[in-house]
Parts: sequence; C-alpha cells; structure tokens
Amino acid sequence: MTRAAAAIVSLAVSVAFIVATSACDQGGEDTSNAHYGDCPVSGHYGEFRLSPETAGALTVRTTLPAPGWWNGDTPDSIKSGYEYCMAANIAYRSGLDRVKVENAPFPDVVSGRTKDFDLALAQITITPERSKVAEFSPPYLSSTLGVLIRDGEKIDEGNIRDVRIGVAEGTTGEKFVEKRLRPTKPVTPFANDPAMVTALEEGRIDAVVHDTTILLAYPQKRESRVRLVGQYRTDQGYGALYPKGSPDKDELDRIIRQLIDDGTLTKLSAVYLGAAFGQDPAKIPYFTVDGSS
Repeated sequence: MTRAAAAIVSLAVSVAFIVATSACDQGGEDTSNAHYGDCPVSGHYGEFRLSPETAGALTVRTTLPAPGWWNGDTPDSIKSGYEYCMAANIAYRSGLDRVKVENAPFPDVVSGRTKDFDLALAQITITPERSKVAEFSPPYLSSTLGVLIRDGEKIDEGNIRDVRIGVAEGTTGEKFVEKRLRPTKPVTPFANDPAMVTALEEGRIDAVVHDTTILLAYPQKRESRVRLVGQYRTDQGYGALYPKGSPDKDELDRIIRQLIDDGTLTKLSAVYLGAAFGQDPAKIPYFTVDGSS
C-alpha cells in the first residue's frame, strides 16, 4: 500500500471512530462489556430487538479465509474486515455485545444445510436457486465476476474460452463459466480461494473467474505475480443469508437498510476494500461473453 493509500485508510478509520463515539454518546447505553474487535460502531445501541441463537451474541457464518472481508484465518483471530464490521454494527444496534464467528464451507452455507445461526455473510450472491432454501436481506453490495491471470500472460475476452479456468466450488462464478462462457477445456473447481490462486501461479490453470471484490486482494498479496484483467457484469448483488423461516428476517433487513442509508457500509468499503486493495474495481475493463466489446 502506498503512503497516500495508508493516509486515506487512516483518515477513514478516524472519521468512522468519531462517528461511533458520537453515536454511543447519543445512545446513552452502557456498552462496557461489548467486544467488536477493531471495528468502529455507530447508531443507537439496542435500537433493534433480535432473538439470537446465542444469548448476548450475534452468530454469523462465513467461509474463511476472506481477506478484506474477514481479516484473520480462524474465527477467533478475526478483528476487522468489511463483513465482520458490518456484523459488529448489526450486533451493536441490536444490543448484542459480541459477534460469534463460525467458519463453514461455502457450498454448505448457501445450500441451506447449516442451521443454528443468525445470518451468514460470505460474499453471497443472491440467486433464485439459493432463495428456495434460505432467506436473503436486501443487497448490500453489487457483484461482478473478475478474471485473474498470471502476470505476463495474454488472456482476454477473445481467447478465454480456450484456456484452463479455475472457479470456486458452489459459486455463481462456477455456474457462469459452465453455462455462459462454455470453455473448450475442463473447468476446475476449488474448495477455497487461496488454493485456486496458488494453482494459477503454479500453472495448473490459466485463469480464475471469481467475484471481483474477492480477487482484488490477490495482486496486492502475491507481489504482482497475478493481475486482474477484466470483469463480467452479472446484475446481481451480495446479500446476508438467513436460515429459512428466520424469525429475525424483518428486523435484520431493517438494520441492513439503515446501514446502507446512513453511509456506514460505504465507510467500511472505503477502509477495508477500496483503499486496502489499492485498485478501483470500476476501472477494471468489462468483458462481454461473446467478446464483441
């Protein structure tokens, strides 16, 4: 990260913490027992009422690792990140003093096979198929599919069908590649993102098609051995997933809409996604499926 980017992050965090302090004062609640890692929280403590799975805690399912979204490799080590701090703000506004993080395989989370949690935040794209087995919040972030390749390679929308593509198992990226791109070579699914990117670096696959906002982290982490060359529009968004029939859906929806409307999620995105990754997703070229653009 450049000094300028670091300064932006520092300023954004400072502003967020000022907002949080002011909000706590306005709320007039004693939150001395609250634990939200390094996350700034805002709004009014206990404004909303949930019936949580664990008393005093918001139980959140995710799939680790997910740098930028959940900063840490294990549930106990998570202290920051866009979705973790989103959960922290939900907990705070619900009068819950901590976030209980539970790690689970992504296919299990989106298939409705896991229970006993309040919500899942794992960069989950809202789809009609998933909505049959789970409930979703309003979308909180737009979703596109990025194309990651090895630095020095020449892969674009015109020849991507003829290379070996890796995808994350059980994701919309996997379905997009198989149903719309229809590559001429076998598609390789991976159980986790680091294994998929390592396979790309080692030459076992030639390209990765996965959520742009997830892939943004890797050119920074991998010292320019990989780079994002394009993205596909999907007209879809990320949503919080609730167990089917969740009694808290309406209340959680209200909290998430409030986080969107009052700018909390925009601040979290600036701190944990945009400035941290050093690349503006809007400046990545858009590919079309037929390669005509």
